[in-house]
Amino acid sequence: MNDKLIIIKQKALEEHIPIIMDDTLEIIANYLKEIKPIRILEIGTAVGYSAICFSKYLAENGIIDTIERDEEKIIEAKKNIKEMNLEDVIHIYEGDAVEILPTINEKYDMVFIDAAKGKYPFFLKEALRLLNKGGIIFADNILYKGYVMSDYNKHKQRTAVRNLREYIKEVTENENLETEILEVGDGLAISKYK
Repeated sequence: MNDKLIIIKQKALEEHIPIIMDDTLEIIANYLKEIKPIRILEIGTAVGYSAICFSKYLAENGIIDTIERDEEKIIEAKKNIKEMNLEDVIHIYEGDAVEILPTINEKYDMVFIDAAKGKYPFFLKEALRLLNKGGIIFADNILYKGYVMSDYNKHKQRTAVRNLREYIKEVTENENLETEILEVGDGLAISKYK
């Protein structure tokens, strides 16, 4: 891992900004090496760490579009992307993914979902619309601290847990998708679009 990337990672961890876990990244990287995506869509940029990591697996002239609504994170992500000389590769849509996604009409080889847990079913619907045949959707934190597969029902996280369960149900029952759920990191759903 490049020194600048290590610094970005350390800073995010020190500031308690959730970034992709190493073991999750490793699994996704193995898929990316195989598919060599031309376009990646990421829902949830944070400080740009995962997009920067994904960028080294892009096909030549590949592009990553990433969406973030938190202004402080956008500033940090832009700084990190510039530092890695990736301004021509990683493009940030600034704003709420719920509003931005319906306006996008590109096609993507991979969609990475790592944003508001309560919105995962909506993100899935949009991801399916934007995904190329043969593309892959990765949904991070899908098991959410183990709550999703337990009988968790506390008020605080109830909506997030319910919507993550709905996401899992949709990806496992959709006959156009081949889905596996891995207990890596905080849970990773991998759905291939047949």
